[in-house]
Amino acid sequence: MIVDDSKPIFIQLAEEIEGRILDGTYPEEMQVPSTNEFAAFMRINPATAGKGLNRLADAGVLYKRRGIGMFVATGARATLMATRREAFGEQYVTPLLHEADRLGIDADELIAMIAQRAVVAGQA
Repeated sequence: MIVDDSKPIFIQLAEEIEGRILDGTYPEEMQVPSTNEFAAFMRINPATAGKGLNRLADAGVLYKRRGIGMFVATGARATLMATRREAFGEQYVTPLLHEADRLGIDADELIAMIAQRAVVAGQA
């Protein structure tokens, strides 16, 4: 994981874990590394790592088993997918639509442009 100075480390850790849940590295009901393991790996304070893990626990993505550790919650991947899809729409689609409107690109033309780029990128 590369540290990005534009956002707090605990948020970056939480996003990294979310990414691993989404890509299947951490499937549901799997134990994730401990606070100390994340801290040692990332060379950060254990309290910072704990804050990232607790953020995910508060969101219901992870849950604690007392004396054992943190585990990926059932339904965590679906929850993250829904949240990320909504954020994707707000962060990328809405600005895209506004810019297309400014350029006089209608919905059909925009869809055709996206389809063409998807073919080039190998996603069609």
